[in-house]
Amino acid sequence: MHRSQDDAPASDVKVVDRRWWARGDSGETADQPAGTKPTYVEELEARLAEKDRVLQSYIEQYKTATSEFEAARARSRREVAREVERGKRAILVDLLDVVDNLDRAIEAAQGATAVDGLLHGVDMVRRQFLSRLEGYGISEIQALGQPFDPQHHEAVSVVPASNNQPDDSVVGIVRRGYRIGDEVLRPALVAVAKRT
Repeated sequence: MHRSQDDAPASDVKVVDRRWWARGDSGETADQPAGTKPTYVEELEARLAEKDRVLQSYIEQYKTATSEFEAARARSRREVAREVERGKRAILVDLLDVVDNLDRAIEAAQGATAVDGLLHGVDMVRRQFLSRLEGYGISEIQALGQPFDPQHHEAVSVVPASNNQPDDSVVGIVRRGYRIGDEVLRPALVAVAKRT
């Protein structure tokens, strides 16, 4: 059966569409003048604008901090490079003193007829050079008569051990080895005694 409009029950519920401001309708109500937004929308928009302002402030702080960090890192790299260069120069100046003494030894040997004077001068320069190296933490690896240690020695030949030589001991040095601090800078090339 079909009802007519006259048969419809009367409704006491009044529906107010509060979205009028979004649609652009006039939507004027008794408590809301035309052309204004509801207060809760204005509050939400104000809070959103404040959050946007805070976010922009954080973004600016981040950009500033990032640029300051990059500038500090570049400055630190330049300072480290300058310090390394100064360190190199200091070492080279020390070594140039040794070269000067070698030049003096050669000049003295040219005018002298005895080889002993030249030998003594060169030995003094060698000791001076090793002393300068020790100042930088470089020391010679003592190998002769020591047991062969592959961490400090590199065997280049094996010789038969005599009666008084222990097996696997270093009996000759082909090239001296050096360490810097506790680390091997260059292993010693050695001859090792082996019992047959």
